[in-house]
Amino acid sequence: MKLKFCGAAGTTTGSQHMLEVNGQKILLDCGLYQGRRNDAFEVNCNFPHFEPKDVDAVVLSHAHIDHSGNLPNLTKSGFKGNIYATFATRDLCQIMLADSARIQEKDVEWLNKKRKKKGLPPVQPLYQEVDAELCLRQFVNMGYDRPMLIGKGVTMHFVDAGHILGSAQVVLDIEDEADGKKKRVLFSGDVGRGDNDILRDPVAVKDVDYVLMESTYGGREHELGAKADKQIAEIVTRALDRGGKIIIPAFAVERTQQLLYVLHQLFEDGAIPDVPVFVDSPLAVNATEIFRLHPECFNQEVYDFLFEKADPFGFEGLTLIRSVNGSKDLNRREGQAIIISASGMCEAGRILHHLKNSIDDPKNTILFVGYCAQNTLGWKIRENWDEVKIFGQPYPLKAQVEIMDSFSGHADHSELIDYFNAMTGPKKKVWLVHGEQSRSEVFCEALKEVHDGEVSVGVLGEEVKF
Repeated sequence: MKLKFCGAAGTTTGSQHMLEVNGQKILLDCGLYQGRRNDAFEVNCNFPHFEPKDVDAVVLSHAHIDHSGNLPNLTKSGFKGNIYATFATRDLCQIMLADSARIQEKDVEWLNKKRKKKGLPPVQPLYQEVDAELCLRQFVNMGYDRPMLIGKGVTMHFVDAGHILGSAQVVLDIEDEADGKKKRVLFSGDVGRGDNDILRDPVAVKDVDYVLMESTYGGREHELGAKADKQIAEIVTRALDRGGKIIIPAFAVERTQQLLYVLHQLFEDGAIPDVPVFVDSPLAVNATEIFRLHPECFNQEVYDFLFEKADPFGFEGLTLIRSVNGSKDLNRREGQAIIISASGMCEAGRILHHLKNSIDDPKNTILFVGYCAQNTLGWKIRENWDEVKIFGQPYPLKAQVEIMDSFSGHADHSELIDYFNAMTGPKKKVWLVHGEQSRSEVFCEALKEVHDGEVSVGVLGEEVKF
């Protein structure tokens, strides 16, 4: 049995890991690499570590684009097998992959303008919306804890990861023909923090032999607990006292819905002043509708709220904006407001327009509630650069920048250690992925202190046998 690291090794994006067993190739995730446009486009165009037509099956941990976003390109390039995912993951992919296709087209339009000036031929987008739709036809949906034979000698089931709606740990029970042994392999996907405002806690998996584990927050602790309603109330009140707007770049899936639920509670309790709230993202609006369809993913508090009180994600004073004209009107709107818009890393979408119009006013606040990869616009703003470029033009950063990592969907260093320790079994070999190199290395050393098994950091393109 072999494992090859085809993405998200030494970085947090482009999750792709190839497992070869009993003459079959099973791809764990197929995400987009996200970073500098030119670099990202080149990386995502090709599959340098495998041939798509040779892949027998894909198992998808969750719907985030850095885990699912290159699936349409994979199927377009010759992959014909099943894509296994939870029901909620499939529903989210239906809107997220189409949205990704639209972003590809816009990125290529921008790239081709640059190429034309250099006398280079135009390039095509990675995929179009029709490719995303065709890709969805290969999905096979499974509930949590429902074992399914997905290949010769390979039985798989999903376990709740508590990261986003439908997110899963992938458990593979394998009868390895190479040595005649039974082995349990766990792919963590992205691990949630637990005590989430909406979701259930990650479930501890038992009797694990081999672990492929994320390390996004290795060596880093979140400043606040997973629930920090008091802190966000203080930030919102302080920001409104300055007389400006609050701009929140937020991932359309999970973070936006979590914010809406928390704001709903704070308004009800009178903990923050009444102020209009706008969600300016068609994807976020559609995702919110999907959240309402999957109460099986909710923790008990939200589950009870849904059936005993009201819609957790809707309240008086909330406006959901889908149309372009509605978004333009919002950009021209005077007065205070809370504006939630995608993308969370500020690399694309309507958030760019809101930042362009707000970033140079010290009365305004930009509130980050999630992770931003290095070199993204969001990361530069979080790092308080004096000046950033938006739509290619420089803007001085004068707005107040606030960061609340309590809303992060990723477990921090200590929470990852707790997650690992809660997992039972020999855990003979552990490979760390989905982390910046320094983060993975720090976490690797920390795991070695609490675990006697072999622990190493995955290297892009490396192949390991076990």
